[in-house]
Amino acid sequence: GDVVEHARKGDMDAQFAAGLIYGEGRGVTIDRVQSFYWLSKAVEQGDSDAERLRLIVGSQMSDEEYDSAMYLLAAEKSAGHWPEGGGRQH
Repeated sequence: GDVVEHARKGDMDAQFAAGLIYGEGRGVTIDRVQSFYWLSKAVEQGDSDAERLRLIVGSQMSDEEYDSAMYLLAAEKSAGHWPEGGGRQH
């Protein structure tokens, strides 16, 4: 939805909102990997609320979910673009 679009563009509030939406399953299936991912993006920008929520989400995650979230974050950093972006954006 629109929230995720804004989150992808680096909007910290939207990143927190995306983490909340996926974490609580608001209108979407609960996805702790996506939730943790977006909250991590907000935390990187200094959002302390996101940090608190990420602790809660993280405590509910399985090892596989946590590994998947770490993989997403690492893949993005090494590639320098969104993993689902299809190709390199210049």
